[in-house]
Amino acid sequence: MAEPNELIHQSLRLKIMAALNAARDDDPLEFTRLKALIGATDGNLSTHLSTLETAGYVRLEKDFVGKKPRTRVTISKAGAAAFREHTAYLRDIIDS
Repeated sequence: MAEPNELIHQSLRLKIMAALNAARDDDPLEFTRLKALIGATDGNLSTHLSTLETAGYVRLEKDFVGKKPRTRVTISKAGAAAFREHTAYLRDIIDS
């Protein structure tokens, strides 16, 4: 049986990883769109993204559109692999 990934297993981080996994690699999710998709606050999402970035599961790209800051998020190869392993763990539970 697969093992849980405790970093991803937390409910908001699981939602983040699922949303990023569904997004196309060439089309990062903007912070505001991700926040709306998962129903998080700015601070909560920032904290969880920082945790996932430290683990190497996501990449953050920060730039400006005019004078307005923009943060875009993509899942990394390591993050996609960890997400697949964690979803396999969840499937094992469901199928048991």
